Amino acid sequence: MEALGYTFRDEALLRRALTHPSMGREDNQRLEFLGDAVLQYIMSDRLYREHPEEREGALTHRRALLVCEAALSQVAAKLGIGEALIMDRGEEQTGGRTKPSVLCDAMEAVLAAVCLDGGLEAARDVVNRCWPKPEEVSRPLQDAKGLLQEEIQKDGSEAPVYQILGQRGPEHAPMFEAAVCAHGRELGRGEGRTKKQAEQAAALEALRRMKGEQKHG
Repeated sequence: MEALGYTFRDEALLRRALTHPSMGREDNQRLEFLGDAVLQYIMSDRLYREHPEEREGALTHRRALLVCEAALSQVAAKLGIGEALIMDRGEEQTGGRTKPSVLCDAMEAVLAAVCLDGGLEAARDVVNRCWPKPEEVSRPLQDAKGLLQEEIQKDGSEAPVYQILGQRGPEHAPMFEAAVCAHGRELGRGEGRTKKQAEQAAALEALRRMKGEQKHG
């Protein structure tokens, strides 16, 4: 995969990363599990260094957008990962090579493979070279609340509820903190310059947590 900008010493790792679960036991799911953690760490470290003035909530907001399905699938599409996937004919015929969820999982697996093959710095180089900036992610921030509501109401549950927890900073530049709850528990928190932005950030964090629970549950 020349577009990746990394040459594997152990090509079996790359093959495993590109093997869809439809092919059976030797698939990319274990690598996907590792890649999720690798990306979370690299992005957390990067944002911590790039934004020394920002608090945890704002950094979490930025990270959530950069590690979401939309960002990962966007990178995977740019690198041609969909075309390189190894999957059965049934999955391919149902559009598996272009499904955002499939591309997202494969991108995480490829990143883990790079990390195992060349170390954390090699994985960091791939992220720094290939990842979009937050404003370049194709999913607009405004979609987060709608996406979360769709996810929560799949089984007929009531829509999530948002609450503004507090406000800090000067009147001309306030920072709001919001929480989103559903099923009687808090799903995520976020901060923003307006109440709406804070709610969107909370929804993004809830989506990220839910994705992690689905993978590791």
